[in-house]
Amino acid sequence: MASNNFDNNAEADVKTKYGKEELEQFKQIIMEKLEKARADLVLLTEAYTNHNEHDTNDTSPTFKVLEEGYSVLSKEENSRLAARQQKFINNLENALIRIENGTYGICRVTGKLISKERLRSVPHATLSINAKLQQNKQRK
Repeated sequence: MASNNFDNNAEADVKTKYGKEELEQFKQIIMEKLEKARADLVLLTEAYTNHNEHDTNDTSPTFKVLEEGYSVLSKEENSRLAARQQKFINNLENALIRIENGTYGICRVTGKLISKERLRSVPHATLSINAKLQQNKQRK
């Protein structure tokens, strides 16, 4: 009996698609992450769109300049975080589309199933671990 050195999930080598029950489980995971991600996006968006929440009109001019500088940096950082969060939401929504069209969990490079463990931790993944590692090696 030969062991499979490429993938710990031997089931992924045999099956070509996940079943309806498995897809429903992944859908629930994605929906939970999507709900939290959307709530986080609202908080981030509010953080960089609030204007003069802590007004500095009555403080010294030097402090006011420092405060405004910090405020600009903080808003820029929150804006970047919000953009990243929006990308995450888009990826999760795309995963839901893949569930509906029957392509969810299939590596876009190898055409094989992505392991359940990977999909549970990164439900929007489109690459298997091996394909992701190979992609990262090529970028270096």
